[in-house]
Amino acid sequence: MFISDIRKEFYEVVANQRVALLVSSDIDALCACKILQALFHCDQVQYTLVPVTGWQDLGTAFLEHKEQFRYFVLINCGANVDLLEMLQPDDDSIFFICDTHRPVDVVNVYNDTQIKLLIKQDDDLGVPSYDDIFRDEEDEGDDSGNESDGGSEPSGKRRRFDEGAVERRIERQRERREWEARRREILFDYEQYEYHGTSAAMMFFELAWVLTKDTKDMLWWAIIGLTDQWVHDKITHMKYVTDIATMQRHVSRHNHRNEDEENSLSIDCMRISFEYDLRLTLYQHWTLYESICNSCYTSCSFKLWTLNGQKKLQEFLADMGLPLKQVRQKFNSMDMTIKENLRDVIEESSNKYGMKDIRIQTFGVHFGFKNRFLASDMVHATAALLESTEKDESDSDNFIKALDSLSRSNLDRLHSGIELAKKKLIAIQQTVASCICTNLILSQGPFLYCYLMEGTPDVKLFSKPMALTLLCKYLLKAFVHSTRNKRCKLLPLIMAAPKDVEKGTVIVVGIPPESETSDKKNFFGRAFEKASESTSSRTLHDNFDTSIIELKTEDRSKFLDALITLLS
Repeated sequence: MFISDIRKEFYEVVANQRVALLVSSDIDALCACKILQALFHCDQVQYTLVPVTGWQDLGTAFLEHKEQFRYFVLINCGANVDLLEMLQPDDDSIFFICDTHRPVDVVNVYNDTQIKLLIKQDDDLGVPSYDDIFRDEEDEGDDSGNESDGGSEPSGKRRRFDEGAVERRIERQRERREWEARRREILFDYEQYEYHGTSAAMMFFELAWVLTKDTKDMLWWAIIGLTDQWVHDKITHMKYVTDIATMQRHVSRHNHRNEDEENSLSIDCMRISFEYDLRLTLYQHWTLYESICNSCYTSCSFKLWTLNGQKKLQEFLADMGLPLKQVRQKFNSMDMTIKENLRDVIEESSNKYGMKDIRIQTFGVHFGFKNRFLASDMVHATAALLESTEKDESDSDNFIKALDSLSRSNLDRLHSGIELAKKKLIAIQQTVASCICTNLILSQGPFLYCYLMEGTPDVKLFSKPMALTLLCKYLLKAFVHSTRNKRCKLLPLIMAAPKDVEKGTVIVVGIPPESETSDKKNFFGRAFEKASESTSSRTLHDNFDTSIIELKTEDRSKFLDALITLLS
């Protein structure tokens, strides 16, 4: 059931209890978790934090903690399946679910006792009405009982009575069949596409605001949660701009409140500012040249994997009047005179080269005098730590490191995340270039398909869902820019990469077609389920995003054939 008053129906209920926090492995969930932890510290609420990477993890975590806890808070997991059916909890367990995954399962929506959804009602949820989905089992035996009672009546009368009963029963069965067919249709329409709603971090920030306990740190985490949705392409541009405006009002409020304080310029202060900044990834922590080469937006616009594209880039730099010596050195070391109006210079030249929207509305933060980060820098750094493949560390170690990097007391950790993020972006760029230059993207009819072979450089990095999804999005954008085939520009992309060589599995991701006006709705989740059922392929649908699955390598071709048939 949806909660209307998050303070009364959620926070005041758990404030005096022990709570288990089950947090999914994505940046928005990490930020939401940080905000909730801060609130719990304020009110001395006891909690246990359990990172979960998929449905199996969630099941295991619940089994381990169900004896000690009654209250479970699920962040970015649990809304899009029938949770009670999956976990089989006792009747007194209560689940508070704050999840961006849509559509929300109808059983979760209409369960009044154990499932409480911390989900904004104004997202266009389109939940079917109760009567269309559930109906009370009518007593089918109403009429059948009458036959035995009337033993003493004449047989003719009884037969007529029976005919009436039979007709009524037939009528009821026909109505039921029609209702079931309509129910199937309504549910199919409702569950067909997967998409994302308002950021979980923003939801918890609103809770903090209602409780008047919101701090600048919490506001910054909420901004990072929203930016994560934009960086990983989970929400439409319109939704992003609307949510940015909401955040901007909070930022102005906080900045206004702090103007009166004396320490507004002290060494450990934190200033958040609204920025209309460049879509160049990590450019303030890199060289401008490398950032342009490794940002999806500029690299696709110039087609940097071609010689022509490289030439175009040199012309672009010349047009801006920036010496190569300046462009190829660390951003921090560039001449102040160049840095002062750099954004305007880049925007002016970008317009000439057809990059009309090189600037994007976002936020930046200053920690003291020295450290400045954009929200997108934080997302890339934290994601790189969360899916780090450098040392063989467990998922939960990476989770804790990523969580730490969000605190301003841990800037060293954040800087190490930024270095990892640079390596990841370079790997993505090189993989995109090699896939396009060697024609690895095949048109399979209803979709495009690309398979990364075992032995491809950096292939280990792309066994992780977020990294592979980002690669998938970059690759589709690059392909759309480079292909001359108009039909292929409108197709979605499925990408597969080796997941676990010993087990012989691949990870498969499907993303919707690339377009500026796309509604970001993904139909691959249902398609993957149907294809694996019809071919009995050995698949594991463990990810909270249904469009990401694991598949046995030998079953790859029959699975793909089934998908082609299904989507044609």
